[in-house]
Amino acid sequence: MNAQPNPSQYTPDGEPRGYIDPHSLRELWFHTGTACNLSCPFCLEGSKPGDNRLQRITLADAKPLIDEAVELGVEQFSFTGGEPFIVKDFVNILRYAASQRPCLVLTNGTEPVIKRLHQIATLKETQHPIAFRISIDYPDRTRHDAGRGKGNFDLAWEGMRELYELGFKVSLARQVDKDENAESVDGAFRAIMRSNSLPEDTTIVAFPDFLAPGSNPLVPHVTQNCMTSYQTEQSRKDFMCAFSKMIVKQNGQMRIYACTLVDDDSSYDLGGSLKEAMTQRVMLHHHRCYSCFAFGSSCSELS
Repeated sequence: MNAQPNPSQYTPDGEPRGYIDPHSLRELWFHTGTACNLSCPFCLEGSKPGDNRLQRITLADAKPLIDEAVELGVEQFSFTGGEPFIVKDFVNILRYAASQRPCLVLTNGTEPVIKRLHQIATLKETQHPIAFRISIDYPDRTRHDAGRGKGNFDLAWEGMRELYELGFKVSLARQVDKDENAESVDGAFRAIMRSNSLPEDTTIVAFPDFLAPGSNPLVPHVTQNCMTSYQTEQSRKDFMCAFSKMIVKQNGQMRIYACTLVDDDSSYDLGGSLKEAMTQRVMLHHHRCYSCFAFGSSCSELS
């Protein structure tokens, strides 16, 4: 009997899949856990109150990997969830990380942030700067709150304004509608920024719908031919899996995944050592890999 081709390495048509060979560790992401104060139906992590698919991390969990990343020349630490600020140890984690490198935190900016502003304010004294990216899906209160819960549109803007007034850099993450006029949508957001005394040139990062964990939508397969015909050597280096990795906590163990978008697929578990993880080829077989290929999707703000 002939052996079947490895589906991670070949498409159903037998074509070799596209891949990325990592080149350096510029950014290390930590997933603080899938527990969140909100329960958004579109969440790519499936986060909600009490969720434990990915466990909450502690400083003891994070510190050895922060130290290893510094040895490898990392430029930035970034944090996502769930909601990082419901994690008891998160301010301590952030304080240690920012003593080593600049940091970025992805947050919904609502009640957990507002309740801990007095602790967050102490992070202005860290050696390296900390920036915050606040998720505000649409420049429309009713539409935003339909997904995130009544009142959270106003709370997110309050959290963003308070962080900015404390002296932190802020940015905004929004959702992309099919066939939208991106300039018009961003313009609507910038009008709200003006009304909140926020800089009009605040960075806006737009994301497509990545779907819930475990989804398996029909998307085009990214082949080796795709990666050589439509991508250049430089553009391949801009894929997140080429320069970043993400740490998650599963079953009490800290594990390294290829990027921020594939933690629902254990084939992207690269082990427990950053040095070894950076030597492993990343096959582009996850459906979210197509978003990176086709739309240049990236969670990173590194240029």
